Amino acid sequence: MTEQFARLSDLAKDEVITHSFVRDVPLSSGRTLALITLDNGKDHTRPNTLGPATLLEFARVLDEQKERATAGEIHGLAVTGKPFIFAAGADLSKVSEIPDRETGKQMAQLGHWALGKLSDLGVPSFVFINGLALGGGVEVPLNADYRTIDSSVPALALPEVFLGLIPGWGGAWLLPNLIGIENALKVVIENPLKNNRMLKGPEAFELGIADAMFGPANFLEDSIRWADGVIAGTTKVKRKNEPGKIERTVKWDVAIGIAEKMLASRIGRVAKSPYAALALLKAAKNTDKRTGFEAEDNALADMISGDQFQASIYAFNLVQKRAKRPAGAPDKELARKVTKVGVIGAGLMARQFALLFVRRLQVPVVITDLDQTATDAGVAAIHSEIDKLHEKGRLSSDDTNRLKALVTGTTDKADFADCDWVIEAIYEELGAKQAVFAEVEQYISDEAILATNTSSLSVEQIGAKLKHPERVVGFHFFNPVAVMPLIEVVKTPHTNDESLATAMVTAKNLRKNAVITTDTPGFVVNRILAKVLGEAMHAVDTGTPFEVVEESTRPFGLPMTPFELLELVGLKVGAHVLDTHHAAFPERFFESKNLHKLAELGFIFDRDSKGKSKGVSKKAVEIVKGGTSPMTAEELQIRIEDGLADEIHRMLEDNVVAAAEDIDLCLILGAGYPFQMGGVTPYLDRAGASERAFGGTFHDPLIRGVQ
Repeated sequence: MTEQFARLSDLAKDEVITHSFVRDVPLSSGRTLALITLDNGKDHTRPNTLGPATLLEFARVLDEQKERATAGEIHGLAVTGKPFIFAAGADLSKVSEIPDRETGKQMAQLGHWALGKLSDLGVPSFVFINGLALGGGVEVPLNADYRTIDSSVPALALPEVFLGLIPGWGGAWLLPNLIGIENALKVVIENPLKNNRMLKGPEAFELGIADAMFGPANFLEDSIRWADGVIAGTTKVKRKNEPGKIERTVKWDVAIGIAEKMLASRIGRVAKSPYAALALLKAAKNTDKRTGFEAEDNALADMISGDQFQASIYAFNLVQKRAKRPAGAPDKELARKVTKVGVIGAGLMARQFALLFVRRLQVPVVITDLDQTATDAGVAAIHSEIDKLHEKGRLSSDDTNRLKALVTGTTDKADFADCDWVIEAIYEELGAKQAVFAEVEQYISDEAILATNTSSLSVEQIGAKLKHPERVVGFHFFNPVAVMPLIEVVKTPHTNDESLATAMVTAKNLRKNAVITTDTPGFVVNRILAKVLGEAMHAVDTGTPFEVVEESTRPFGLPMTPFELLELVGLKVGAHVLDTHHAAFPERFFESKNLHKLAELGFIFDRDSKGKSKGVSKKAVEIVKGGTSPMTAEELQIRIEDGLADEIHRMLEDNVVAAAEDIDLCLILGAGYPFQMGGVTPYLDRAGASERAFGGTFHDPLIRGVQ
């Protein structure tokens, strides 16, 4: 390790090194291309990562190739990855071990120093993006002169903001100067905040991240042939956003201003990384590369050494590791095969279920409703959604026709006879759910699974009148079904291991993360949200202004205030949730008559024609007036924190889930709880609420994070 980066030596000791293997490729023009393949020696389940030792080897290999270029031995250099993988960026396990700001800064400088050599070889440099490329794996090609991309690349992204970091190896300066500020804002800030949305190969090409795109069958050969043309001068590279064509006078600053307002309204001011990234993108307008890279060094050092990144790593590990090995899951070998799905109901949620099941499982799906008209309307709506996916280029014509043929409707429950999995999605009324399950049970096999999407009723009670209650599971989705990654799988005292295993495997095949919970009111997410919403409405009922309540919850870093959430889920639904929890736990959960009145009004906020809030409606204020015991924001914040700590402690004592980590995982995946907060239980520990509520902590030692 060079003296310059000596502080990183400890991080490189047990690093899985991604080696830089070089071979010379003779070109048809008579020239020679040096081709570097990045490969860590593992299969596709262990992506290439870029730790200190990897970067130092990469830099050494580039220096050797520069000497060869000077000697006239090579005429160009290209970098590609192992099969299916280019690189997944920095090794986060190593980054999270960085002990201080100075070491963090060296990590940033090492990336700039190593990758920057791609633009200083004396010959053209290329990167052939052949597979997954994330973070530093995108900054490698950004530092090169030219880029090609495989049209089958499944994911390309700069996810750093999602993790409490910033793109710190050139991404924040190079990207806006390559594809323009508006496109760069989308990749660096907007997509990470949309549940870490990734770009597919064609999307990345369309944005201008790559200069050419080729199909997977001959991607490497086509890329080499294209590079030969560039080197020989016979292929002219035209970019929509050449530096001279990028508009900087007005558009750049306007786009930054719009993005800042969007951030403030969507996530508040608690999260640091989006604003740090925004500042770098703003500065990239008029700075040179050296200045831009130095700014990245300092910003990345601040982020790496900050508490928000440590909290994000805890959350990241939950999603990447714990979610993939769910606590309490039976042996997957016990799962029964699902070859046909039945959906009871043809409304909005039922349609979403049917679409998800047919797309992911590729099996016949039959839906039913009270009459043929409703059933036909449901099938037509599902077919329409499939057509829309085709129009967007996400389904081929053959796939579109095949999926539509797999979705049918019926009013005869006998058509459910060969279903292995039946899920109900009707209204929240116990008797109705019991009745539809009892009717279907007459026709299906004794081993077919009956799943309910209830969010508030007892799963055990829903199955209480069945001959085989052991086959009943809760399968609670979150809306919108296609987007939200969590399913709460609810186990009743009767649910057998075969049914539970089938539910867990089915959730995985739907590409969802499943957490097993016991059959208790609200399960996990709704119980915790009910605590927050109940306290918020109780504060309003007793005289606290709406605005003060909203201010009290801002330190939590939630994606929206309690009242915005109530409007999103529906005020009538919110009132029902509070009533349900008050009935179950009257001493700890409040009901609110005012919330029922607000539900009749239909809104809390006045909004403009675009749906943007103009503030709390005077009509809403009039409805809730009369309280005589207002609280300050600080008093209410502590009250909510302590109430949450107490409730979560009770949930763990009652084995609702296996551990505090599962509570955090549910809120991150099911309620959009921000990564940089590290989960609700670490936050409550740091706030002192755990100690106040039950005289202990959820984690020992405490997990660093926002406070």
